[in-house]
Amino acid sequence: MPGRMSSALAFFCAALLAAAPPPPRARVVLDPGHGGAQEGAISPDGQLEKAVSLDVARRLKAALEHAGVDVLLTREQDVLLALADRVTFANKAHPDLFVSLHLNSMPTRRLRAKLEGVQTFFLSASASGEDARRVAETENADSAGAGAPEPTDTLSFILSDLRRSEAHADSARLAYAIHSRLVAASGGSDHGVQQAPFYVLTGVDAPAVLVEFGFISHPEESRKLARPEYRDRIAQAIADGVVAFLAQTAARDRRPVASTAPP
Repeated sequence: MPGRMSSALAFFCAALLAAAPPPPRARVVLDPGHGGAQEGAISPDGQLEKAVSLDVARRLKAALEHAGVDVLLTREQDVLLALADRVTFANKAHPDLFVSLHLNSMPTRRLRAKLEGVQTFFLSASASGEDARRVAETENADSAGAGAPEPTDTLSFILSDLRRSEAHADSARLAYAIHSRLVAASGGSDHGVQQAPFYVLTGVDAPAVLVEFGFISHPEESRKLARPEYRDRIAQAIADGVVAFLAQTAARDRRPVASTAPP
């Protein structure tokens, strides 16, 4: 009799588990930089930042979906989209995180020949250095007339409630999770994780980072960026960082996540 009761109980528990709804899948919003009339930076051989960022975003979407993550793109095509509209789109989707994808560029011939590598940013009221300030000013140029908040209001906006404060702390963790893997995969120079007042990160109700995954102005790096296999490598590195972050966050919050990738 005890054996039959144990078997019946095991069967009942298994039936309950089978009937339980599957755990919610993590959701990520990817933001390919620029688009439409805003071409972004241009490589020596004529590649456009807006096109490369969109292509890498599509590859990253595929990699994340393969890992069991739901993915939305702020733009699927070569269209103009205001920075404020990107934030609105992201918040309506209620994502677990937000990643904006861009390429770096330098203004002078000497610097274009010299600087290559990757940088990753999360939001702050002021730039963490002169280089971070330069990158933020370049990317924020698209916000003219778009109704984006003033950068001096950023920190108070972030800290206005506990949820935003936690998202800001998680943004730093997300930035480091992505950056370390991106440096290893690209083999490029490590320009570090930095902070700056990026308009596109302001107001996103989730951990949010901006990734500069290469210098499109550098002759050699731009040639690498033109190769599909290199773009796949970049996309997979970012995906690995995102999945690791989601796994860490799920463990902290004691909720399941689709992927079991190590942190």
